Amino acid sequence: MQKFVYLFNEGNSDMKELLGGKGANLAEMTRIGLPVPYGFTISTQACNAYYETEKTIPTIVENQVLEALNILEEKMGKKLGDPENPLLVSVRSGAVFSMPGMMDTILNLGMNDETVEGVARLTNNARFAYDSYRRFIQMFSNVVLQIDGFYFEQFLEEIREEKGYTTDPELTAEDWQEVIAGYKEIVIKHTRKEFPQEPKEQLFLSINAVFDSWNNQRAIVYRRLNKIPGHLGTAVNIQSMVFGNMGNDSGTGVAFTRNPSTGESILYGEYLINAQGEDVVAGIRTPQPIATLKDEMPEVFKQFTATCDRLEQHYLDMQDIEFTVERGKLFILQTRTGKRTAQAAIQIAVDMVEAGIIDKKTALLRVDPDQLNQLLHRRIDDTFIRKQLAKGLPASPGAATGKVVFDADEAELLGNDGQKVILVRPETTPDDIHGIIAAQAVVTSRGGMTSHAAVVARGMGKACICGCEALKIDLKAKQFSIGETIVNYGDIITIDGSTGEIMLGEIPMIEPELSDEFQLLLSWADEVREIGVRANADNPTDAKKAFEFGAGGIGLCRTEHMFMDSTRIPIVQKMILADNFEDRMEALDQLLPMQQGDFEGIFEAMEGHPVTIRLLDPPLHEFLPDKEELLVEVTKLQILDPNSSELKKKEQLLKKVRQLDEFNPMLGHRGCRLGVIYPEIYEMQAKAIFYAAAKLADKGMEVKPEIMIPLVGHVNELKQMRQLVIDSGEKVKTETGIETEYTIGTMIEIPRAALTADQIAAEADFFSFGTNDLTQTTFGYSRDDAESKFLQAYIEQKVLPENPFAVLDQEGVGKLVEMGVKLGRQAKPGLKTGICGEHGGEKSSIEFCYKTGLDYVSCSPYRVPLARLAAAQATIRNVKN
Repeated sequence: MQKFVYLFNEGNSDMKELLGGKGANLAEMTRIGLPVPYGFTISTQACNAYYETEKTIPTIVENQVLEALNILEEKMGKKLGDPENPLLVSVRSGAVFSMPGMMDTILNLGMNDETVEGVARLTNNARFAYDSYRRFIQMFSNVVLQIDGFYFEQFLEEIREEKGYTTDPELTAEDWQEVIAGYKEIVIKHTRKEFPQEPKEQLFLSINAVFDSWNNQRAIVYRRLNKIPGHLGTAVNIQSMVFGNMGNDSGTGVAFTRNPSTGESILYGEYLINAQGEDVVAGIRTPQPIATLKDEMPEVFKQFTATCDRLEQHYLDMQDIEFTVERGKLFILQTRTGKRTAQAAIQIAVDMVEAGIIDKKTALLRVDPDQLNQLLHRRIDDTFIRKQLAKGLPASPGAATGKVVFDADEAELLGNDGQKVILVRPETTPDDIHGIIAAQAVVTSRGGMTSHAAVVARGMGKACICGCEALKIDLKAKQFSIGETIVNYGDIITIDGSTGEIMLGEIPMIEPELSDEFQLLLSWADEVREIGVRANADNPTDAKKAFEFGAGGIGLCRTEHMFMDSTRIPIVQKMILADNFEDRMEALDQLLPMQQGDFEGIFEAMEGHPVTIRLLDPPLHEFLPDKEELLVEVTKLQILDPNSSELKKKEQLLKKVRQLDEFNPMLGHRGCRLGVIYPEIYEMQAKAIFYAAAKLADKGMEVKPEIMIPLVGHVNELKQMRQLVIDSGEKVKTETGIETEYTIGTMIEIPRAALTADQIAAEADFFSFGTNDLTQTTFGYSRDDAESKFLQAYIEQKVLPENPFAVLDQEGVGKLVEMGVKLGRQAKPGLKTGICGEHGGEKSSIEFCYKTGLDYVSCSPYRVPLARLAAAQATIRNVKN
């Protein structure tokens, strides 16, 4: 017969999936002899059985609950519902993974009109008994009968005002009897039934309610946010009650064995004298700091401190402990691993290693890589209550406050004047780069996570929100509206690029914190990890930042971003608009020294580490003005000034823009296809790389360029472009007399490239998987359209488990990566492979890359510390023989 119910002495901490985190810890604490009020746990399997039988408790579960209740009654010497010596119990949820505050709790179950009098007689405290009864009615009515707690609070407030009281402890036993009568009337009014008096009926209705709370809205949202599977279910813990509200020798509290904000090794928490547990968290009364318990109850404090030390030594981690003192006797109600900030997680992990409590590998596994973003960007103070105005896509982490501006020139002007501004645009273009540089952050109403604004902001480490379609931007009026709210030019807003939230006004910020402990933890990660970590960086500033954060090279330098500077755009446009080879070469000759200077700066910043440079990738029209805006300008000039030279110039530009315009630019004339049709562009870039390498080599500096050909789908494309690069290298070698060591590879971002990787490897020294475009081409999704139109709905409806542009799709895209690595190394065993899409900074994707045998991952500079830690965790979890 399947066992669904376990007494506390029948379990242990290894039974977490069956008993839930709370039940497993209650069993473990019972096993090691701590003062835990006795009880039993109904397993998570019973919860799943409840849902399988259409939300009915199966008979087998009901019978086992009654058997366990009999044992509990015998052990406690009390009986549920006995007026002379009543047993009172709590009913609490207990999920496998901690979900604080997400599900429901009921205290004092077993109270009714008869047992309340028995409790009053036994405790010689009628006030305590009736206070406990009213609490039970209020909780039971809210959790089980689904009556809004507001009605009870409102009635209680009316009684307090009528009696002239300001706090609950002032109410007498008679007052509480009056409150109970009122509460019962509220129940009748809302349910048309009397409040249930039979304790076993109360018990099973409460068990049903806790199982139901597994799928309440807040629990579902919390699970989705924290990636907790919905099939796990929740356990239910039935525990004999102990009371903190029996007088001034009683109390209740919550404490952490260390400070969960800073990690400091000092007892942290609060308690209330003469109170029950919910009083501490409800905020009705102001709790006292835990340290003052030493003066109120010195013996209890001494015992509690010793218990905290014992629990931390037993679980080898910071504990979050709930306790109650009943007439001077300490009881531990719960312990669990305490939630903590990133700063605290690092401090605690390092401290515990230095104290000999855990080893370095355990410490590395204790820190969630995703949390590290908190330390690398300014963030909103957690104590501030947010009032969200609108929400878009969280395109680049960090938070910023500033004046709203709608024009890049204004952003630059005000920014250079020392003012903090946030650039708000429908979308950004290369022409806006100067404004982005000057702004604290960028917000766009269109575009996705790979839009111009997102990519540029991430590279700069600036906060950015994209695709916030709720923003109705009026550039002419210099304002945007969200519903009835209008935000004008110069108004202050705050944005959180980690959540996508936009808020009115200035909000307190916390500056980045890079502690010595953080650096030490990352040094331990570097000792352990077996996969390299590089950075995506397009300029010397980003490269230097990446190097500071511990990058072992540049995995992706996107040369097109070098052309987006406002001083270079006119030359790029001249190159694109050239009618003949000579005019194009004239523009390219101007660009070459600029590119060379960029590469010199990046090589210098990386101090001899490898730098992978991707030759020009996007379609040429991206460097030209917007077609629709240009059409409007031409039309205006045709009406107002039809004979002007400006009109002829604009018409010529419009003609070229139309020629270059494509139905599907992502799959159009870009990447190596540009190089094949306009080889002089790639030749200029290759020469700039070799000139830069030669110049630094002449200074005695080590340089390791890796030249990457983008968007190869057929080996012949790579073969042709490889030869172009080799020829360019020979020309520079002849001219300078300096030979540069370099490699030539390709970005695998087209499914055909992965499928024919053995052929392509014959012409490649390395593969770099561009998983952003590989995801687009594999799914057939345009990222910008998918994220703004349907992707969120797909995730909410569980069509997809995750956003595949944030978390690598291992079943589909991952198979192509695995195939590319396998086929490539079959043809060329020493082939170096890496990943340079944004997935290179996501922890589960990094683990996949390690298991697949990639040599390195590459991510934005600000995600390098995260990747270093995640790479170490992947190595620890997947020990290779």
